[in-house]
Amino acid sequence: MQVAWPLLGPVRWLRYVNKEVKVKAGPDEERTGWLLTVDPVSASLVLVNFRPEGGASVQVVMGHAVEEVQVLQEADEETTERLQTSFLPPETSTRLDPQELKTRRRGVRSWLEKNRIPVEEDGDELRVAAGVLIIRAPYGPEDCFSANQIILDRIQKLIQGLVQPEHSEPDPESDPAPSRN
Repeated sequence: MQVAWPLLGPVRWLRYVNKEVKVKAGPDEERTGWLLTVDPVSASLVLVNFRPEGGASVQVVMGHAVEEVQVLQEADEETTERLQTSFLPPETSTRLDPQELKTRRRGVRSWLEKNRIPVEEDGDELRVAAGVLIIRAPYGPEDCFSANQIILDRIQKLIQGLVQPEHSEPDPESDPAPSRN
């Protein structure tokens, strides 16, 4: 890396995500691990190291301290999947019957479309903005996943606006869309 890490910006940072990297953060400080994500505000790196006995350790290297980032290897399909799923909450969709989940999924999709958010179904998931954000069952604000914190926050707030009682069918037609001034 020739340029200071924080100045590279998000587009270049993404080239390092899901790769094993060595990060030099001072004269005597080197960290290695799989780069899970880069904080868009502070340029801090989140490194994950998987333990042989299971589980993982997570380290954060502050962006201002990064002197050099070197790619050691690309992640294989299994490692990429493990990185993407290791920090997801446990499955909660088993508590609800399939018909109720289908009704919720339809209600959330309709609500997002009503608010002019591009959304498509992919199996049991809703993919927003061509996969930038994913919503999994049971389709509440806490079931949204995205590396883009701004989009994540906005969609979560939008879904919070859709009142979904625990055991009733959401009716997006009765909920007014937020006004746009």
